[in-house]
Amino acid sequence: MKLFEPNTENKKAANEYNAESIEVLKGLDPVKRRPGMYTDTSSPDHLAFEVIDNSVDEAIAGYATTIDVILKKDQSVIVSDNGRGMPVDIHPEEKISGVELIMSKLHAGAKFSNKDYSYSGGLHGVGVSVVNALSSYLTIHIKRNGQEYCIGFQNGFKTKELAIVKKIDKKETGTSLQFYPDTSYFDRPLVSKTALKTALKSKAILCKGLVTSFYDEASDEKTTWKYDHGIDEYLNENLKERNCVFSSPFAGDLSGEDLQLIWAVNWTLESGPNPEESFVNLIPTKLGGTHVNGFRSGLLESVREFCKFRNLLPKGVYLAPEDIWDNVGYILSVKLSDAQFSGQTKERLSSRHCANLVNIQIRDAFSLWLNQNIEQGEKLAAIAIENAKNRVKKAQKITQKRTSNGTTLPAKLSDCTSLDKKRRELFFVEGDSAGGSAKQARDRRFQAIMPLRGKILNTWDLESSAIIESREIRDISQVLGVLPGSEDMSRLRYDKICILADADSDGLHIATLMCALFLKHFPQLVKQGHIYIAMPPLYRIDVGKEVFYALDDSEKENIIKRITRRKKQGKINIQRFKGLGEMNPSQLKETTISPDSRRLV
Repeated sequence: MKLFEPNTENKKAANEYNAESIEVLKGLDPVKRRPGMYTDTSSPDHLAFEVIDNSVDEAIAGYATTIDVILKKDQSVIVSDNGRGMPVDIHPEEKISGVELIMSKLHAGAKFSNKDYSYSGGLHGVGVSVVNALSSYLTIHIKRNGQEYCIGFQNGFKTKELAIVKKIDKKETGTSLQFYPDTSYFDRPLVSKTALKTALKSKAILCKGLVTSFYDEASDEKTTWKYDHGIDEYLNENLKERNCVFSSPFAGDLSGEDLQLIWAVNWTLESGPNPEESFVNLIPTKLGGTHVNGFRSGLLESVREFCKFRNLLPKGVYLAPEDIWDNVGYILSVKLSDAQFSGQTKERLSSRHCANLVNIQIRDAFSLWLNQNIEQGEKLAAIAIENAKNRVKKAQKITQKRTSNGTTLPAKLSDCTSLDKKRRELFFVEGDSAGGSAKQARDRRFQAIMPLRGKILNTWDLESSAIIESREIRDISQVLGVLPGSEDMSRLRYDKICILADADSDGLHIATLMCALFLKHFPQLVKQGHIYIAMPPLYRIDVGKEVFYALDDSEKENIIKRITRRKKQGKINIQRFKGLGEMNPSQLKETTISPDSRRLV
């Protein structure tokens, strides 16, 4: 298989690649060309969520108390709130009204700074403009300044100028947006009533005092939600027919300078589907993220500490995250300034610092609760210990011998102690100095370190039988338990195999050579999802007592801009890492090795 096939045929002048071939997409064209980059194209549901989230941001900021959604018979959706209303005055630079700017320009919004919204789900200024781009018709009614305004759009283009419809009471404010999804962009044309109801219910649960409603015009059915007690009431509602470990959920709320945290958690005695819901700025994060990682590790550390203090752990038994995460039911809501998501659909939080913030708050609160509720704490500990024993027994049954065909493993491998292959991780680390730091930073129970001596052989054009002559590649094969070119994965010793190289050009070259080796000679590892690349930071940024890490120059600039917007006190110090060996073990652990805060691709 050749990566590039040379083409020697003569090309016509019309097919030449030159400056005329380059297109510059303007306005909302990028969304129309590549809608999948901006929204979930399986159905129009996410368009409704974007509009609802804008109304929710008004509620979080303290200006809106009601959000009403109507699903019309023609499958158009109307979202109304009693917030401040979209701005209708003329923008000083763009010379168009605020509402037109928001709807027709990507990356236009009031949520890049904390001036108008301390916490919000809108981050990139693209959400509601995406709705406009992917709607055949869109109309907005705005109540503001004692007048009602109206503006209309068709296929993303303005068709009706902003105009005053009528005079109203000055106390009346709000926005009502109606859109008709363009079905050509979506796999399924219909808006899901269930999805809208679930979203509105969760908003009411997470935002006390907020009243949400849904009206289905086709069935003439209306549902209203208002929760006065918050998420513990909602969790009890979901677990009322189950036998729970705690008589009432462990619940609470905490506030800090950049973080607000609300949670409720309980465990059931029998297995089954339990609610596991997480939110960031009231936006559901279906795929979790760093806030869930911090929540889980905080709970785990509290249970470990409780067991140790009360001498409950049998000798040789160690609690792993899955031991307490079995049969858990939880609701976690985090309000975070400058939240970073892994995509515009915002299904996973990627803000690295959030894991540590949530961990500290939950660990301290749960440790206190366990020691105040000893009987219930011991009940949870007993379940976790039993899960740990079963996990160890299961791993012992399937463990493989440490040797393969009588050949011992390379001496430079620092192996892990866990026998559970599903937990075991292997890091191929560039250089012996970085390998030393990585050995100190790892969790030796399930993380193994294998230092590499510089750049390995370029194996792309070589046969699998020939590359085994290289000592470095032979060592890699022995550590993995898989022969080059083999389809047999039964002797694979690790579930995650991570390439950890410097963030500079040499490191990228080493990572490329490793990827070529795995792709060409160990293709099953790639197909089965065992290969990962760790993303170490290139910069450390200190301001006051806060520390930030940046992957590259653009991320560094964004962090500095965020710090400047928040007007943090103190001088900004920037350190550039020349290599992994420059990081001390605690920095390497936090940024690259710890499962709670690392980035793997």
